Amino acid sequence: MSKKRKNGAGMLRKRSDGRWEARVVIGYDEKGLPITKNVTALEKAKCIEKLEKLKEEIGTVQRDNVKSDMSFGEWLDFWYRQYCKMTIRPTTQATYENRIYNHIIPEIGKIPLSKLTQNDLQQFYARLKKSGRLQYTDSLGEGLSDRMVRSCHGVCRTALDKAVQESLIRENPAIGCKLPPKKSREMQVLSPEEMQRFLIQARYDGYFEILLLALTTGMRRGEIMALQWDDLNLETGELNIRHQVYYVKGEMITSEPKTKSSIRTIILPKSVVKVLAELKKTVKSRWIFPSPLKEDMPRNPHTVYKKMQLVLERSGCKRIRFHDLRHTFATTALANGMDVKTLSAMIGHVSSQTTLDIYLHSTHEMQRLAAMKIDGKGDCEGCDGGLEQTPYQDTSTASEAKFEPVKGKIRKPGTGCISEINDHLYQGRYSPKSADGKRISKTVYAKTREECEALLAEMIVQTKAEIQAAKEKLKSKKTA
Repeated sequence: MSKKRKNGAGMLRKRSDGRWEARVVIGYDEKGLPITKNVTALEKAKCIEKLEKLKEEIGTVQRDNVKSDMSFGEWLDFWYRQYCKMTIRPTTQATYENRIYNHIIPEIGKIPLSKLTQNDLQQFYARLKKSGRLQYTDSLGEGLSDRMVRSCHGVCRTALDKAVQESLIRENPAIGCKLPPKKSREMQVLSPEEMQRFLIQARYDGYFEILLLALTTGMRRGEIMALQWDDLNLETGELNIRHQVYYVKGEMITSEPKTKSSIRTIILPKSVVKVLAELKKTVKSRWIFPSPLKEDMPRNPHTVYKKMQLVLERSGCKRIRFHDLRHTFATTALANGMDVKTLSAMIGHVSSQTTLDIYLHSTHEMQRLAAMKIDGKGDCEGCDGGLEQTPYQDTSTASEAKFEPVKGKIRKPGTGCISEINDHLYQGRYSPKSADGKRISKTVYAKTREECEALLAEMIVQTKAEIQAAKEKLKSKKTA
């Protein structure tokens, strides 16, 4: 088996015509695709020699573009394209590019790199916190979140660290900046009663199998969407998790998981295998969850998230993220006696310590219950059934009679749609075709559903009038 070459070392291969070819990336185009140069030779050693010369020439050209008097924006762009972009995933690239080209460079990009001070950065972070938001200011406020401010600082600091290594500046001005406090996202977990209502409603809304897998395996959303029937053995219940799907810049991308530990095999409960076996009879695709719109494509993860929020609302459950279904599974598994090492392998953590760090509260609860059982108080109030709850019970049981799934109202065509973003914010969306036939999307926001309905109706009337006026204008141009 051939050894994998290091990043930046270039590619070396023997062509079908007998010659050796070496290729190296020299940059990236506007779409993020690599730009390469190649050399060829009859002998491998000669080809490697040519490759090294090519890399030296490229390095000289790149170094000529880097000067101590360049602006911070020029350096940041150079650092991202030459040192950073090829080392991160497409989803991370989109995040970095948003921070760099929409926030950092427009604000402090013109300051010379050698004259950038800690005060410049500190004032920049303060502006981000106060008025840095570029969209949705009416609903989310003018300032960016603490997390976004810290993320922008992380990019600046890493880029400036490289500038110090390249001897462009003596010290990194980003070191020592005061930042907003780091806050971890609160973990939300569904109770056993909420899980039952949630799955009953999911069955009615047609998303039962997806959400059931999330609750009984702790799989990530992208991992579930990337599942193919070849990954599942219906006889043994083995499910191979080898890929993930993510949606970035209007394109669906399938790739290997980020870490080796995420590539794993899990054993599904018999009840879940039975559900998937029934699903296979109706699905005519290699994907377990194919897209209903595009042929031979997996379902869009963003669409699944939106549908999940609707299921939560209709089932009377609290609003949570899709990732919280993973937390719900892990917490329930620990409460039912699963050891941390097994759980860590099942959900694809790098180590058991990662699992312990995230679910420390659950392990503490397990210790409390164990202590009560040793003390002979296992049947105390608050411990009832704590170790006997299961992540999934068949919704055909008596519990189904206690909860009737909510039948959603079907909106008339042309009236738009309304979705609840959080407890105090609603979004109204209208997506008609413009005068030139292209689909456009307009949104309104309000604190209550009633107010959002009124604003949406007003916006639809105005948009229809604008489209009609544009159509008449185009018609008059054609007849003129």
